[in-house]
Amino acid sequence: MVTTQTSPPGDATRPGKGAESAPTLLRITEVAEEVGLTARAVRYYEELGLLKPAARSEGSYRLFDEDDLERLRFIRGLRDDAGFSLAEIGRLLEDEEARERNRSAFRSTTNVDERRAILSDALDRVDRQVASLRGKASRIAQMVKEAEVRRHHLERHLEDLAAGREPSNHERGR
Repeated sequence: MVTTQTSPPGDATRPGKGAESAPTLLRITEVAEEVGLTARAVRYYEELGLLKPAARSEGSYRLFDEDDLERLRFIRGLRDDAGFSLAEIGRLLEDEEARERNRSAFRSTTNVDERRAILSDALDRVDRQVASLRGKASRIAQMVKEAEVRRHHLERHLEDLAAGREPSNHERGR
């Protein structure tokens, strides 16, 4: 028997969860295999608050749905492909969840002061995301420049060898 955990009202982190839908639920080992992680990594992401299982079985096993799989793929992509730390990923996910909450709160009020506060919070979060992404892009650009310098250095060695020249001692030390 599966005991489905329903989200608190307005919880944007668990859209579509609850007794009204019957998603296919997978155990942690199946999820880990599906997304190319270890079960230990999935548990660790849960400990850090990056992931919340959709449900628990009667035996208290973690059960995950398609939304959880997508979130794990997103986390893995940010970590592996974009080089984000888990702390950076946590902030990005937190800001995304806040964006959903802000959207709902904005739509549910007509009070100008409340709307202004919601929009101000949203702008602060977007500014933080932009700064984080620019910092990452800057670090990557610097790494590309350094690799290009190494490539140019190696090309000079090839040119020297092709011309029958031996690189100087200073050249060899690089």
